[in-house]
Parts: sequence; C-alpha cells; structure tokens
Amino acid sequence: MRVLLVEDEPLLLMAGTDMLTDLGHQVVAMATALSSALQAACSADFDIAVLDVNLNGDRIDEVAALLASRGIPFVFTTGYSARTLPAGFADRPYVGKPFETRQLDEALRAACGDGATAA
Repeated sequence: MRVLLVEDEPLLLMAGTDMLTDLGHQVVAMATALSSALQAACSADFDIAVLDVNLNGDRIDEVAALLASRGIPFVFTTGYSARTLPAGFADRPYVGKPFETRQLDEALRAACGDGATAA
C-alpha cells in the first residue's frame, strides 16, 4: 500500500518508515506538522495513513475527519491512552508508542477491514 505517514518526532518518523517498508508498503508522503498533514491529506496519492494523534501540541482531529470524509482508512499512533483519540474516531485502530512492526501491521490490516485487531 501507499502510505501517508504523519509523525512529529524525527526518530519515530524514520522508524515508522522502516517498519512500513519492512511490511512491503511504500511511504509516499510524510508530514511532521498539522499544516503539512492537512496539505498531504488533500493532495497526496495514498491508500492509507498512519497518524500521530499529537503533532507538537496540535491535535490530528481535522486530518482524521478529512480522511474519513474521503473514505481513506487510517491508523492512529499515540504515546498516551486510547482516551486521547479524536472524538468520533475511538473505534479506529491505534497503536500505542512505542510499538513493534507486528502491532503496526495488525492495525493496518484492521483499518483496511482484514479482521485483525489493534492495541
């Protein structure tokens, strides 16, 4: 799959890219701030997104809503609990940081409706 990866921590951005590549996916767009995430969500060509819930203090809610309106699946990542997921999207797959490749794979599959669960 072609992936939009949204993450504000450089080391986690690199690790996420490596994990996605190891899983056979291609990171076609990256964003490290809310403004660039919104721009990519509107204009980049991708199949799924991996969204950090908090980007330097900015919530990812608007990006999630935009992707949902476009019918593009997404997975949240967060260093906090599931209670921090954007309102209205608590049912979406997420992985808690730090996470392993297997957990990311399960969340991606769940987002695409492949029946796996994420945590």
